[in-house]
Amino acid sequence: MWAVNGTITMTDKSDFDEFYRREYQSMVALAAAVSGSGAFAEDIAQEALVRAHRQWQKISAYDRPGAWVRRVTINLATNRRRRERYERDGRVRFTGDPALLDITFHDDELWGAVADLAPKQRAAVALYYLEDRSVEDIAEILGCAINTAKAHLHQGRAALARRLEEPTQ
Repeated sequence: MWAVNGTITMTDKSDFDEFYRREYQSMVALAAAVSGSGAFAEDIAQEALVRAHRQWQKISAYDRPGAWVRRVTINLATNRRRRERYERDGRVRFTGDPALLDITFHDDELWGAVADLAPKQRAAVALYYLEDRSVEDIAEILGCAINTAKAHLHQGRAALARRLEEPTQ
């Protein structure tokens, strides 16, 4: 079942193929929620799964390889969002056109509000509501203590409640 001299056996390939089919759509949804960009969500999910494939022998031995790929997806999505913000801010400084800051990648009010949360809060909310993950699962995926995961989720919910209760103009 394991790779011999770096060559993936058919069993390893079929194991990864099954893992990929099972996880792909969830990774796309998670990437979209965390990055705030549906346009890049598939790229982010693909990259996370490519990284899993490269290390499949090691990752497949984990108790929960899905938690590993979710953590990678969250990190990639957070980095993508950060990079886009820096690029957008740089374009505004270069062109002097603040209208560039009005670019939005959100499909609706709720996920637009989620996209404005802090990265760990965004990830916790997405994992809890999109994937129906427990707080324990969220803590494992984010690599933090259970109470820290609870705090991220609580703070994210509170920020969403404040934002969504504001009257629209």
